[in-house]
Amino acid sequence: MDITTILGLIIGIIVVMLAIMTGSDLSIFLNLPGILIVLGGTFAATLIKFQLHNVFVAFTVGIRAAFINEIDDPRQLINQAVRLTKVARKHGLVRLEKIKVGNTFFRKGLQLCADGREIEFIHKMLTREMEMAMQRQEIGALVFQSIGDSAPAFGMFGTLVGLVQMLSQMDDPTQIGKAMAVALLTTLYGVLIANLIALPLSDKLKMKTELERENRRLIMESISQIHARTNPTAVIEMLEAYLPEKQRQGEAKRETSMSRRVTDKKP
Repeated sequence: MDITTILGLIIGIIVVMLAIMTGSDLSIFLNLPGILIVLGGTFAATLIKFQLHNVFVAFTVGIRAAFINEIDDPRQLINQAVRLTKVARKHGLVRLEKIKVGNTFFRKGLQLCADGREIEFIHKMLTREMEMAMQRQEIGALVFQSIGDSAPAFGMFGTLVGLVQMLSQMDDPTQIGKAMAVALLTTLYGVLIANLIALPLSDKLKMKTELERENRRLIMESISQIHARTNPTAVIEMLEAYLPEKQRQGEAKRETSMSRRVTDKKP
């Protein structure tokens, strides 16, 4: 569970509610026609820009990115790759299919290694899967970006409609203030949908897409080294390029010390 999304939504809703309730009654900020204009217009514009399938995929991917933290720690992936390299060197690649790995992308690469596939074929399969997964997430980010762009525009459209209706009733001055308030509500709805929901989700999806892409590249490099049965120390040095520089030396020292302790325990 990604607690930051929930925390952000809760704080945002509380701030908006407090700002409304401290100055007036909440009911005056509810306007069904304005909500329908913003939601309906935004959804219609999104359908025009994207295929229906992509829209529904975007909502699925967006919800998962917002509320589920599926990004693996690269340090754990490196440690796992080192252990798997040791297994491959000692017992052969066939043993890899018996080892449980949580990451499905990593598990697929290990299965291909255990099946005796050539490394070129493995790279081709994993690259294709990575590109398709990243493409789905990028389309999802674009859909939410589009929603964030369209919602304020339709909010302004609703305001213009309300102003036209207000000006048509100028013969009754007592209704002008009320009509003006209702007209401005659609702009408020559009701004909230864009800046509290759609645009933050788009940015989070873009960020998680980049993190996932880097992790998958790390996994593909790990699969190459496991397939080649590279020395574990060399594997650490190669894979630590994917870590921030401050973490590299610490990780290398920790893995080296672990290897030494294992060696010292052998008779």
